[in-house]
Amino acid sequence: MSVLEQLAHIWNKIDYPFLIYRGGELRFADIADSNTVDLSDVQAGDVVALIGDFNSRSIQTLLKLIDRQAVLVPLTVDTRGQHDYFFEAAHVDIVIDGDNIRRIPRDGTHILIQQLRDQQHSGLVLFSTGTTGRPKAILHDMTLFLQRFKTPRPTQRTINFLLFDHIGGINTLLHTLFNKGVVIAPEARTVDSILGTIAEFQVEVLPTTPTFLRMMLISGAVPDRVPPCLKLITYGTERMDQPTLNQLCDLLPDVDFRQTFGMSELGIVRVKSEARNSLFMKIGGEGVETKVVDKVLKIRSQTRMLGYLNADSPFDADGWYDTKDVVETKGDCYKVIGRIGEVINVGGLKFMASEVERVAIDFPGVALVKAEPRANPITGQHVELLVQPIEGMEVDHKALVTFLADRLPAHMVPRRVKVENVPVGHRFKRA
Repeated sequence: MSVLEQLAHIWNKIDYPFLIYRGGELRFADIADSNTVDLSDVQAGDVVALIGDFNSRSIQTLLKLIDRQAVLVPLTVDTRGQHDYFFEAAHVDIVIDGDNIRRIPRDGTHILIQQLRDQQHSGLVLFSTGTTGRPKAILHDMTLFLQRFKTPRPTQRTINFLLFDHIGGINTLLHTLFNKGVVIAPEARTVDSILGTIAEFQVEVLPTTPTFLRMMLISGAVPDRVPPCLKLITYGTERMDQPTLNQLCDLLPDVDFRQTFGMSELGIVRVKSEARNSLFMKIGGEGVETKVVDKVLKIRSQTRMLGYLNADSPFDADGWYDTKDVVETKGDCYKVIGRIGEVINVGGLKFMASEVERVAIDFPGVALVKAEPRANPITGQHVELLVQPIEGMEVDHKALVTFLADRLPAHMVPRRVKVENVPVGHRFKRA
């Protein structure tokens, strides 16, 4: 049974829309009747880059491409400057960009794409954020990816904050469709737009990033402008800091906070927060195993990717994936305290960048911070700190340096503090 046929059975005799966006809404019945994009030239196994968003046209096209056994490469306009690289890395055959559909001539293909074609399965290509090099093209078997939606699960009115090119955004859309839910697409991913959309459409769940939640706090919108309909905030894709979580929990006592954890390479894994104000979490779910080696989390998942299309496989001989996340353990719970690349070594004394950031974020007027190691001819490394002020405020540089020196061991005190914007990517993660 095709995906459209499965969904037609689920949505039979249901008239409410599954997608609401400013200016319109989309019912499932509209999909089967729609011919907005001519896909007649798309053949089974074609790698198709679909440049879109969570709107009627893009969702209709995405579902129809799955049923045509295409290998999907969802992209957004925000990354247009990288699209040529994405097309090459993913071995794209066809590009759909609005009304413009074009084929890219290719000789040969990748062995993993051919594997999907031989199995007559659709595929999904996602790209890593590329903070430590060129983004990696991550290939999933879409037929396997869809298996997790066969078990019915509760759903609520959810705003689709995570983007069309992100595994969390695709997961939210498909979870909503397979569980008769409603997803609301924001007009823009700003604090004003998100909170306005939540209020207007009575949104219950906000899946977002720690950086965006920090932006909500410093905007002054919390708690007065957070609508009472909002019951759950989930956060992930980057490390949350405890001070921000504490403030949110104190200011929004009626909102539940849950951490999410996942990597595009592993698919979606199930997570349970120890408590709404705790960064410790259980990671698991069906087909997922975890272990810690030298304080680094490793995961083995049955829903993992087939592999990279432009890099070597990251899995060891037994199928374990090195997340490169340094964790603390408490019973069967983990807390991510940083990445391997964020370990700083000053004269043989090792610590995490997050330990410096946790102190700096508490200084008055600070919006965002980022601590980084720098080479030092005497101590090997030292710490440098970027500090972004809250808009309209100034950070007293001298007072900040004193504040840090009073609260940090000498080897952790930044040798240089720069007051400037902390880079934030289009997915609202610190770069």
